[in-house]
Amino acid sequence: MALAGQVWRLAWPAIAHMLLLTLVFLVGRGMVGRHSTTALAAMQLCGPLTWTIVSVFTATSAGTLAVVARGVGAGDRALAAAAARTSLIFALALGAAVALPLLAACGPLLRALFPEAGAEVVAQATAYLDIVLPALPLAFVVAVATSALQGAGDTKTPLVVATIGNVVNVAVSAVLIFGYLGLPALGVRGAAAGAACTMAAEAALLTAALLSRSSPLPLRAAPDASITGGAAGAHDRRAARSAARKERAAALGRVLRVAAPAFAERSVYHAGYMGFVAIIGLLGGAAMAANQALIAIESVCFLSADGFGIAAGALMAQRLGAQRPRDAARAGLIAALMAIAALSAFGALFAFAPRPLLLAFSSDPELLALGERALPVAAVAQPFMAFATVIGMGLRGAGDTRTVLAVTLVCSLVVRLGGTWLFAITLGYGLVGVWMGSTADWICRSVMLAVAYARGRWRGVAV
Repeated sequence: MALAGQVWRLAWPAIAHMLLLTLVFLVGRGMVGRHSTTALAAMQLCGPLTWTIVSVFTATSAGTLAVVARGVGAGDRALAAAAARTSLIFALALGAAVALPLLAACGPLLRALFPEAGAEVVAQATAYLDIVLPALPLAFVVAVATSALQGAGDTKTPLVVATIGNVVNVAVSAVLIFGYLGLPALGVRGAAAGAACTMAAEAALLTAALLSRSSPLPLRAAPDASITGGAAGAHDRRAARSAARKERAAALGRVLRVAAPAFAERSVYHAGYMGFVAIIGLLGGAAMAANQALIAIESVCFLSADGFGIAAGALMAQRLGAQRPRDAARAGLIAALMAIAALSAFGALFAFAPRPLLLAFSSDPELLALGERALPVAAVAQPFMAFATVIGMGLRGAGDTRTVLAVTLVCSLVVRLGGTWLFAITLGYGLVGVWMGSTADWICRSVMLAVAYARGRWRGVAV
Protein backbone atom coordinates (compact mmCIF):
# COMPACT_ATOMS: atom_id res chain seq x y z
CA MET A 1 0.00 0.00 0.00
CA ALA A 2 2.90 2.36 0.74
CA LEU A 3 4.19 1.89 -2.80
CA ALA A 4 0.71 2.51 -4.25
CA GLY A 5 0.59 5.75 -2.26
CA GLN A 6 3.94 6.80 -3.72
CA VAL A 7 2.72 6.02 -7.23
CA TRP A 8 -0.40 8.14 -6.71
CA ARG A 9 1.53 11.04 -5.13
CA LEU A 10 3.73 11.21 -8.22
CA ALA A 11 1.00 10.40 -10.74
CA TRP A 12 -1.76 12.90 -9.94
CA PRO A 13 0.36 16.05 -10.41
CA ALA A 14 1.79 14.53 -13.60
CA ILE A 15 -1.72 13.82 -14.92
CA ALA A 16 -2.85 17.36 -14.08
CA HIS A 17 0.32 18.70 -15.73
CA MET A 18 -0.41 16.78 -18.95
CA LEU A 19 -4.00 18.05 -18.97
CA LEU A 20 -2.77 21.63 -18.55
CA LEU A 21 -0.42 21.21 -21.52
CA THR A 22 -3.43 20.15 -23.58
CA LEU A 23 -5.36 23.15 -22.27
CA VAL A 24 -2.67 25.50 -23.64
CA PHE A 25 -3.20 23.92 -27.06
CA LEU A 26 -7.01 24.06 -26.89
CA VAL A 27 -7.16 27.66 -25.64
CA GLY A 28 -4.84 28.83 -28.39
CA ARG A 29 -6.82 27.04 -31.08
CA GLY A 30 -10.14 28.28 -29.70
CA MET A 31 -9.10 31.93 -29.71
CA VAL A 32 -7.54 31.70 -33.17
CA GLY A 33 -10.71 30.03 -34.48
CA ARG A 34 -12.79 32.93 -33.17
CA HIS A 35 -10.48 35.36 -34.95
CA SER A 36 -10.77 33.81 -38.45
CA THR A 37 -11.12 30.48 -40.22
CA THR A 38 -7.99 31.19 -42.28
CA ALA A 39 -6.00 31.66 -39.09
CA LEU A 40 -7.35 28.37 -37.72
CA ALA A 41 -6.44 26.58 -40.96
CA ALA A 42 -2.92 27.98 -40.63
CA MET A 43 -2.69 26.53 -37.14
CA GLN A 44 -3.72 23.14 -38.55
CA LEU A 45 -0.52 23.25 -40.62
CA CYS A 46 1.73 24.44 -37.80
CA GLY A 47 0.36 22.22 -35.03
CA PRO A 48 1.43 18.77 -36.29
CA LEU A 49 4.79 20.15 -37.46
CA THR A 50 5.76 21.79 -34.16
CA TRP A 51 4.36 18.85 -32.14
CA THR A 52 6.46 16.38 -34.14
CA ILE A 53 9.62 18.48 -33.84
CA VAL A 54 9.31 18.96 -30.08
CA SER A 55 8.27 15.36 -29.44
CA VAL A 56 11.12 13.83 -31.46
CA PHE A 57 13.94 16.14 -30.48
CA THR A 58 13.12 16.25 -26.77
CA ALA A 59 13.83 12.51 -26.54
CA THR A 60 16.81 13.63 -24.45
CA SER A 61 14.33 13.99 -21.61
CA ALA A 62 13.94 10.18 -21.45
CA GLY A 63 17.65 9.88 -20.74
CA THR A 64 17.52 12.76 -18.27
CA LEU A 65 14.76 11.14 -16.22
CA ALA A 66 16.49 7.74 -16.24
CA VAL A 67 19.91 8.99 -15.14
CA VAL A 68 18.62 11.56 -12.63
CA ALA A 69 16.31 9.01 -11.00
CA ARG A 70 19.07 6.38 -10.89
CA GLY A 71 21.37 8.89 -9.21
CA VAL A 72 18.70 9.89 -6.69
CA GLY A 73 17.90 6.26 -5.92
CA ALA A 74 21.59 5.45 -5.42
CA GLY A 75 22.06 8.47 -3.16
CA ASP A 76 24.41 10.02 -5.75
CA ARG A 77 22.97 13.52 -5.96
CA ALA A 78 26.13 14.78 -7.68
CA LEU A 79 25.51 12.43 -10.63
CA ALA A 80 21.84 13.43 -10.75
CA ALA A 81 22.75 17.12 -10.74
CA ALA A 82 25.44 16.66 -13.39
CA ALA A 83 22.96 14.82 -15.63
CA ALA A 84 20.35 17.56 -15.18
CA ARG A 85 22.84 20.39 -15.75
CA THR A 86 24.40 18.94 -18.91
CA SER A 87 21.00 17.92 -20.27
CA LEU A 88 19.74 21.49 -19.95
CA ILE A 89 22.76 22.88 -21.81
CA PHE A 90 22.48 20.18 -24.47
CA ALA A 91 18.74 20.83 -24.88
CA LEU A 92 19.34 24.55 -25.40
CA ALA A 93 22.06 23.89 -28.00
CA LEU A 94 20.01 21.21 -29.77
CA GLY A 95 16.98 23.49 -29.85
CA ALA A 96 19.01 26.22 -31.53
CA ALA A 97 20.49 23.73 -34.01
CA VAL A 98 17.00 22.52 -34.96
CA ALA A 99 15.23 25.90 -34.93
CA LEU A 100 17.64 27.96 -37.04
CA PRO A 101 17.51 25.84 -40.24
CA LEU A 102 13.74 25.48 -39.89
CA LEU A 103 13.40 29.23 -39.48
CA ALA A 104 15.25 29.77 -42.74
CA ALA A 105 13.23 27.17 -44.65
CA CYS A 106 9.78 27.17 -43.02
CA GLY A 107 7.96 28.80 -45.97
CA PRO A 108 9.19 26.35 -48.66
CA LEU A 109 8.80 23.46 -46.20
CA LEU A 110 5.14 24.26 -45.55
CA ARG A 111 4.43 24.59 -49.27
CA ALA A 112 6.09 21.22 -49.91
CA LEU A 113 4.26 19.44 -47.08
CA PHE A 114 0.86 21.00 -47.76
CA PRO A 115 0.65 21.71 -51.52
CA GLU A 116 -3.16 21.97 -51.43
CA ALA A 117 -3.18 24.72 -48.79
CA GLY A 118 -3.99 28.20 -50.07
CA ALA A 119 -1.36 30.92 -50.30
CA GLU A 120 -2.92 32.97 -47.47
CA VAL A 121 -3.04 29.94 -45.16
CA VAL A 122 0.64 29.16 -45.83
CA ALA A 123 1.54 32.84 -45.33
CA GLN A 124 -0.14 32.93 -41.92
CA ALA A 125 1.40 29.59 -40.93
CA THR A 126 4.82 30.96 -41.88
CA ALA A 127 4.18 34.08 -39.81
CA TYR A 128 3.32 31.87 -36.82
CA LEU A 129 6.50 29.81 -37.17
CA ASP A 130 8.64 32.94 -37.62
CA ILE A 131 7.76 33.84 -34.02
CA VAL A 132 7.56 30.38 -32.41
CA LEU A 133 10.72 28.81 -33.85
CA PRO A 134 13.17 31.26 -32.19
CA ALA A 135 11.60 30.24 -28.86
CA LEU A 136 11.82 26.51 -29.66
CA PRO A 137 15.07 25.98 -27.67
CA LEU A 138 13.14 27.08 -24.58
CA ALA A 139 10.54 24.35 -25.20
CA PHE A 140 13.40 21.84 -25.22
CA VAL A 141 14.64 23.26 -21.91
CA VAL A 142 11.13 22.96 -20.44
CA ALA A 143 10.91 19.28 -21.44
CA VAL A 144 14.31 18.41 -19.96
CA ALA A 145 13.86 20.46 -16.77
CA THR A 146 10.46 18.83 -16.21
CA SER A 147 11.96 15.35 -16.62
CA ALA A 148 14.83 16.19 -14.26
CA LEU A 149 12.41 17.26 -11.53
CA GLN A 150 10.17 14.24 -12.15
CA GLY A 151 13.17 11.93 -11.99
CA ALA A 152 14.03 13.44 -8.62
CA GLY A 153 10.49 12.71 -7.43
CA ASP A 154 9.07 16.24 -7.79
CA THR A 155 6.00 16.24 -10.04
CA LYS A 156 4.31 19.16 -8.25
CA THR A 157 6.69 21.91 -9.37
CA PRO A 158 6.08 21.21 -13.10
CA LEU A 159 2.35 21.33 -12.36
CA VAL A 160 2.62 24.73 -10.66
CA VAL A 161 4.76 26.05 -13.51
CA ALA A 162 2.32 24.72 -16.13
CA THR A 163 -0.53 26.47 -14.29
CA ILE A 164 1.34 29.77 -14.43
CA GLY A 165 2.14 29.07 -18.09
CA ASN A 166 -1.56 28.67 -18.83
CA VAL A 167 -2.31 32.04 -17.27
CA VAL A 168 0.47 33.68 -19.30
CA ASN A 169 -0.73 31.99 -22.49
CA VAL A 170 -4.37 33.04 -22.06
CA ALA A 171 -3.51 36.62 -21.10
CA VAL A 172 -0.92 37.32 -23.79
CA SER A 173 -2.75 35.44 -26.54
CA ALA A 174 -6.11 37.11 -25.85
CA VAL A 175 -4.62 40.61 -25.80
CA LEU A 176 -2.57 40.13 -28.96
CA ILE A 177 -4.92 37.96 -31.04
CA PHE A 178 -7.92 40.27 -30.62
CA GLY A 179 -6.09 43.58 -30.07
CA TYR A 180 -7.23 44.43 -26.55
CA LEU A 181 -5.76 47.30 -24.47
CA GLY A 182 -5.44 49.46 -27.58
CA LEU A 183 -3.02 47.09 -29.31
CA PRO A 184 -3.48 45.94 -32.93
CA ALA A 185 -5.19 42.57 -33.53
CA LEU A 186 -2.39 40.24 -34.61
CA GLY A 187 -4.30 37.00 -35.21
CA VAL A 188 -1.94 34.04 -35.57
CA ARG A 189 1.02 36.27 -34.72
CA GLY A 190 -0.64 36.97 -31.39
CA ALA A 191 -1.10 33.25 -30.78
CA ALA A 192 2.55 32.69 -31.64
CA ALA A 193 3.63 35.43 -29.25
CA GLY A 194 1.49 33.86 -26.52
CA ALA A 195 3.10 30.47 -27.12
CA ALA A 196 6.60 31.97 -27.14
CA CYS A 197 5.96 33.90 -23.91
CA THR A 198 4.64 30.72 -22.30
CA MET A 199 7.79 28.81 -23.30
CA ALA A 200 9.98 31.60 -21.92
CA ALA A 201 8.07 31.85 -18.64
CA GLU A 202 8.06 28.09 -18.04
CA ALA A 203 11.74 27.71 -18.96
CA ALA A 204 12.71 30.53 -16.59
CA LEU A 205 10.58 29.21 -13.71
CA LEU A 206 11.71 25.59 -14.06
CA THR A 207 15.37 26.61 -14.31
CA ALA A 208 14.94 28.82 -11.25
CA ALA A 209 13.35 25.89 -9.39
CA LEU A 210 16.31 23.66 -10.27
CA LEU A 211 18.79 26.33 -9.16
CA SER A 212 16.98 27.20 -5.93
CA ARG A 213 18.27 26.14 -2.52
CA SER A 214 15.20 23.96 -2.05
CA SER A 215 15.83 22.09 -5.31
CA PRO A 216 16.00 18.28 -5.03
CA LEU A 217 19.09 18.50 -7.27
CA PRO A 218 22.19 20.48 -6.18
CA LEU A 219 22.76 22.31 -9.46
CA ARG A 220 24.37 25.20 -7.58
CA ALA A 221 27.40 23.35 -6.32
CA ALA A 222 29.00 24.89 -3.27
CA PRO A 223 32.65 25.96 -3.64
CA ASP A 224 35.20 23.51 -2.29
CA ALA A 225 36.40 24.97 1.02
CA SER A 226 39.60 22.93 0.85
CA ILE A 227 40.88 24.92 -2.13
CA THR A 228 43.09 27.76 -0.94
CA GLY A 229 44.55 30.81 -2.63
CA GLY A 230 47.94 31.25 -4.27
CA ALA A 231 49.63 29.14 -6.94
CA ALA A 232 48.68 25.90 -5.25
CA GLY A 233 45.10 27.06 -5.02
CA ALA A 234 45.05 28.01 -8.71
CA HIS A 235 46.35 24.56 -9.60
CA ASP A 236 43.67 22.99 -7.43
CA ARG A 237 40.98 25.10 -9.08
CA ARG A 238 42.16 24.04 -12.55
CA ALA A 239 42.15 20.41 -11.46
CA ALA A 240 38.68 20.81 -9.97
CA ARG A 241 37.36 22.39 -13.18
CA SER A 242 38.91 19.61 -15.24
CA ALA A 243 37.34 16.97 -13.01
CA ALA A 244 33.98 18.73 -13.20
CA ARG A 245 34.16 18.82 -17.01
CA LYS A 246 34.91 15.10 -17.12
CA GLU A 247 32.04 14.42 -14.72
CA ARG A 248 29.62 16.44 -16.87
CA ALA A 249 30.81 14.73 -20.07
CA ALA A 250 30.35 11.30 -18.48
CA ALA A 251 26.88 12.24 -17.24
CA LEU A 252 25.84 13.54 -20.67
CA GLY A 253 27.17 10.35 -22.26
CA ARG A 254 24.95 8.30 -19.97
CA VAL A 255 21.94 10.47 -20.79
CA LEU A 256 22.51 10.19 -24.54
CA ARG A 257 23.04 6.42 -24.37
CA VAL A 258 19.49 6.11 -23.07
CA ALA A 259 18.12 8.93 -25.24
CA ALA A 260 19.38 7.71 -28.64
CA PRO A 261 16.96 4.75 -28.91
CA ALA A 262 14.20 6.99 -27.50
CA PHE A 263 14.89 9.46 -30.32
CA ALA A 264 14.63 6.63 -32.88
CA GLU A 265 11.45 5.37 -31.21
CA ARG A 266 9.73 8.75 -31.39
CA SER A 267 10.80 9.16 -35.01
CA VAL A 268 9.29 5.77 -35.87
CA TYR A 269 6.14 6.58 -33.92
CA HIS A 270 5.57 9.86 -35.75
CA ALA A 271 6.30 8.27 -39.13
CA GLY A 272 3.71 5.61 -38.35
CA TYR A 273 1.26 8.21 -37.10
CA MET A 274 1.54 10.23 -40.30
CA GLY A 275 0.74 7.08 -42.29
CA PHE A 276 -2.19 6.43 -39.97
CA VAL A 277 -3.52 9.96 -40.57
CA ALA A 278 -3.08 9.51 -44.32
CA ILE A 279 -5.28 6.39 -44.25
CA ILE A 280 -7.96 8.28 -42.31
CA GLY A 281 -7.79 11.01 -44.95
CA LEU A 282 -8.88 8.47 -47.57
CA LEU A 283 -12.20 8.03 -45.74
CA GLY A 284 -13.42 11.58 -46.39
CA GLY A 285 -14.13 14.74 -44.45
CA ALA A 286 -16.90 13.37 -42.23
CA ALA A 287 -14.71 10.50 -41.02
CA MET A 288 -11.81 12.89 -40.40
CA ALA A 289 -14.02 15.21 -38.35
CA ALA A 290 -15.48 12.32 -36.36
CA ASN A 291 -12.00 10.96 -35.73
CA GLN A 292 -10.87 14.33 -34.35
CA ALA A 293 -13.80 14.27 -31.91
CA LEU A 294 -12.92 10.72 -30.86
CA ILE A 295 -9.28 11.65 -30.28
CA ALA A 296 -10.34 14.64 -28.20
CA ILE A 297 -12.54 12.37 -26.06
CA GLU A 298 -9.78 9.78 -25.71
CA SER A 299 -7.15 12.41 -24.85
CA VAL A 300 -8.17 12.32 -21.17
CA CYS A 301 -7.32 8.61 -21.19
CA PHE A 302 -3.89 8.73 -22.77
CA LEU A 303 -2.90 11.79 -20.75
CA SER A 304 -3.91 9.95 -17.56
CA ALA A 305 -1.90 6.93 -18.67
CA ASP A 306 1.10 9.21 -19.29
CA GLY A 307 0.83 10.50 -15.72
CA PHE A 308 0.96 6.99 -14.28
CA GLY A 309 3.79 6.22 -16.71
CA ILE A 310 5.85 9.15 -15.42
CA ALA A 311 5.39 7.83 -11.88
CA ALA A 312 6.39 4.32 -13.02
CA GLY A 313 9.51 5.57 -14.80
CA ALA A 314 10.71 7.67 -11.87
CA LEU A 315 10.04 5.04 -9.19
CA MET A 316 11.49 2.15 -11.20
CA ALA A 317 14.68 4.09 -11.92
CA GLN A 318 15.04 5.19 -8.30
CA ARG A 319 14.55 1.63 -7.03
CA LEU A 320 17.10 0.29 -9.51
CA GLY A 321 19.55 2.97 -8.39
CA ALA A 322 18.99 1.84 -4.80
CA GLN A 323 19.70 -1.80 -5.86
CA ARG A 324 16.09 -2.84 -5.21
CA PRO A 325 15.01 -4.42 -8.52
CA ARG A 326 12.09 -6.32 -6.96
CA ASP A 327 10.60 -3.06 -5.68
CA ALA A 328 11.19 -1.53 -9.13
CA ALA A 329 9.15 -4.32 -10.74
CA ARG A 330 6.38 -3.89 -8.16
CA ALA A 331 6.26 -0.13 -8.72
CA GLY A 332 5.78 -0.58 -12.46
CA LEU A 333 3.03 -3.17 -12.02
CA ILE A 334 1.18 -1.13 -9.41
CA ALA A 335 1.25 1.95 -11.65
CA ALA A 336 0.01 -0.15 -14.59
CA LEU A 337 -2.85 -1.65 -12.56
CA MET A 338 -3.93 1.79 -11.33
CA ALA A 339 -3.90 3.08 -14.91
CA ILE A 340 -5.89 0.05 -16.10
CA ALA A 341 -8.54 0.71 -13.45
CA ALA A 342 -8.82 4.39 -14.37
CA LEU A 343 -8.92 3.87 -18.14
CA SER A 344 -11.34 0.94 -17.89
CA ALA A 345 -13.77 3.29 -16.13
CA PHE A 346 -13.43 5.75 -19.00
CA GLY A 347 -13.85 2.85 -21.42
CA ALA A 348 -17.17 1.97 -19.81
CA LEU A 349 -18.37 5.51 -20.55
CA PHE A 350 -17.24 5.13 -24.16
CA ALA A 351 -19.19 1.89 -24.51
CA PHE A 352 -22.40 2.81 -22.72
CA ALA A 353 -22.72 6.59 -23.21
CA PRO A 354 -21.08 7.47 -26.54
CA ARG A 355 -23.67 10.03 -27.71
CA PRO A 356 -23.42 12.44 -24.72
CA LEU A 357 -19.64 12.45 -25.09
CA LEU A 358 -19.80 13.16 -28.82
CA LEU A 359 -22.44 15.89 -28.37
CA ALA A 360 -19.84 17.92 -26.49
CA PHE A 361 -18.04 18.36 -29.83
CA SER A 362 -20.73 18.32 -32.51
CA SER A 363 -24.43 17.81 -33.14
CA ASP A 364 -23.91 16.85 -36.78
CA PRO A 365 -25.96 13.65 -37.39
CA GLU A 366 -23.37 12.03 -39.67
CA LEU A 367 -20.54 12.69 -37.24
CA LEU A 368 -22.60 11.33 -34.35
CA ALA A 369 -23.48 8.18 -36.29
CA LEU A 370 -19.85 7.51 -37.21
CA GLY A 371 -18.60 8.26 -33.71
CA GLU A 372 -21.20 6.11 -31.97
CA ARG A 373 -20.10 3.09 -33.98
CA ALA A 374 -16.38 3.66 -33.37
CA LEU A 375 -16.34 4.68 -29.70
CA PRO A 376 -17.21 1.20 -28.31
CA VAL A 377 -14.18 -0.15 -30.21
CA ALA A 378 -12.05 2.52 -28.52
CA ALA A 379 -13.44 1.30 -25.19
CA VAL A 380 -11.89 -2.12 -25.78
CA ALA A 381 -8.47 -0.50 -26.30
CA GLN A 382 -8.37 1.44 -23.01
CA PRO A 383 -6.99 -1.20 -20.58
CA PHE A 384 -4.42 -2.28 -23.16
CA MET A 385 -3.40 1.33 -23.80
CA ALA A 386 -3.06 1.86 -20.05
CA PHE A 387 -0.79 -1.16 -19.60
CA ALA A 388 1.35 -0.53 -22.69
CA THR A 389 1.81 3.18 -21.95
CA VAL A 390 2.79 2.71 -18.30
CA ILE A 391 5.07 -0.29 -18.83
CA GLY A 392 6.68 1.39 -21.85
CA MET A 393 7.42 4.53 -19.85
CA GLY A 394 8.59 2.40 -16.93
CA LEU A 395 11.08 0.61 -19.18
CA ARG A 396 12.31 3.98 -20.49
CA GLY A 397 12.83 5.10 -16.90
CA ALA A 398 14.78 1.90 -16.27
CA GLY A 399 16.96 2.79 -19.26
CA ASP A 400 15.69 0.00 -21.53
CA THR A 401 14.77 2.24 -24.44
CA ARG A 402 15.93 -0.35 -26.99
CA THR A 403 13.10 -2.72 -26.09
CA VAL A 404 10.55 0.07 -26.42
CA LEU A 405 12.05 0.98 -29.80
CA ALA A 406 11.73 -2.62 -31.04
CA VAL A 407 8.10 -2.82 -29.89
CA THR A 408 7.30 0.51 -31.56
CA LEU A 409 8.88 -0.61 -34.84
CA VAL A 410 6.66 -3.69 -34.98
CA CYS A 411 3.46 -2.18 -33.64
CA SER A 412 3.48 1.28 -35.24
CA LEU A 413 4.71 0.35 -38.70
CA VAL A 414 3.31 -3.17 -39.09
CA VAL A 415 0.34 -3.73 -36.79
CA ARG A 416 -1.20 -0.23 -36.70
CA LEU A 417 -0.67 0.66 -40.36
CA GLY A 418 -1.34 -2.83 -41.68
CA GLY A 419 -4.32 -3.41 -39.40
CA THR A 420 -5.85 -0.02 -40.15
CA TRP A 421 -5.52 -0.54 -43.90
CA LEU A 422 -6.97 -4.06 -43.61
CA PHE A 423 -9.97 -3.14 -41.47
CA ALA A 424 -10.71 0.36 -42.76
CA ILE A 425 -9.96 0.03 -46.47
CA THR A 426 -9.74 -3.62 -47.54
CA LEU A 427 -12.65 -4.88 -45.44
CA GLY A 428 -14.53 -1.59 -45.75
CA TYR A 429 -15.23 -0.91 -42.07
CA GLY A 430 -14.28 2.76 -42.46
CA LEU A 431 -13.78 4.70 -39.24
CA VAL A 432 -14.65 1.65 -37.14
CA GLY A 433 -11.82 -0.14 -38.95
CA VAL A 434 -9.44 2.70 -38.07
CA TRP A 435 -10.12 2.15 -34.38
CA MET A 436 -9.90 -1.62 -34.83
CA GLY A 437 -6.39 -1.12 -36.22
CA SER A 438 -5.50 1.17 -33.31
CA THR A 439 -6.85 -1.36 -30.81
CA ALA A 440 -4.85 -4.16 -32.46
CA ASP A 441 -1.75 -1.99 -32.02
CA TRP A 442 -2.36 -1.53 -28.28
CA ILE A 443 -3.05 -5.23 -27.76
CA CYS A 444 0.17 -6.15 -29.59
CA ARG A 445 2.17 -3.60 -27.57
CA SER A 446 0.74 -4.96 -24.33
CA VAL A 447 1.68 -8.54 -25.15
CA MET A 448 5.21 -7.68 -26.31
CA LEU A 449 5.91 -5.34 -23.39
CA ALA A 450 4.48 -7.84 -20.88
CA VAL A 451 6.88 -10.50 -22.18
CA ALA A 452 9.83 -8.10 -22.01
CA TYR A 453 8.84 -6.98 -18.51
CA ALA A 454 8.47 -10.54 -17.25
CA ARG A 455 11.86 -11.58 -18.65
CA GLY A 456 13.41 -8.84 -16.55
CA ARG A 457 16.40 -7.98 -18.71
CA TRP A 458 15.62 -4.32 -18.05
CA ARG A 459 16.83 -4.82 -14.47
CA GLY A 460 20.42 -5.14 -15.66
CA VAL A 461 20.52 -2.36 -18.26
CA ALA A 462 23.50 -0.06 -17.68
CA VAL A 463 22.55 3.59 -17.35
